[in-house]
Amino acid sequence: MSPQARAFEGSTAVVTGGGTGVGAAVALALASAGANLHLIGRRVNMLDAIGARARTMGVQATSHPADLSTSCGQLELTQRLAQVLSSVDILIQNAGIHFASALAQAKLDELDALFVTNVRAPYALTQALLPMLKARQGQVVFINSSSALLAKPLTAQYDATKHALKAIADALRGEVNADGIRVLSVYLGRTATEMQERIHKIENKPYRPELLLQPADVAYVIMNALSMPRTAEVTDIHIRPMIKT
Repeated sequence: MSPQARAFEGSTAVVTGGGTGVGAAVALALASAGANLHLIGRRVNMLDAIGARARTMGVQATSHPADLSTSCGQLELTQRLAQVLSSVDILIQNAGIHFASALAQAKLDELDALFVTNVRAPYALTQALLPMLKARQGQVVFINSSSALLAKPLTAQYDATKHALKAIADALRGEVNADGIRVLSVYLGRTATEMQERIHKIENKPYRPELLLQPADVAYVIMNALSMPRTAEVTDIHIRPMIKT
């Protein structure tokens, strides 16, 4: 068995973007380690499918369909979670959207949508769940992007939100380490997800997921970081595809 097998027995994990890709992979890895899941996303059928798989591992799994692209949707979610959760041990912030365009032609409403979903939503959810995380000396994981570290032409609006997410994680870590909370940022290279498939289409490139990072790879690394003894904290992880294209 792996070092983290059932390491989180009876704990509670909240996962945004938990129906597909990296979010789903991390959720199932947590379930295999004994964590009960609260899955957040837009498509309830996808959440329910992951929840059903998790329940075969002997844990509870609840779907929370939510629109994180609006402040109203964020408020409704945080109010719902406050009613149904009594504790939170792990918060996985994975949900996000992507737009690409040259700055000269970029639509300002796309910038607004990126900010609300990629920055405001994880900020609001972390803020809402922080008292429960403090009570359990929990852990927060921000699934970020290599774009948070190097801005590129044609993606200024997206990259700016990922820079902002890095700032939130870094500032939060300094605020809550004394309460026993660990905060991890994971900076991903190109990963085989629905979003990456759309990006390849925009770039007019063939999508070959077998050449990219796999969601299970990301989940494996995150689980090892979460399972480390409390004498250590992993603050930043950078992962990229081994095969360079």
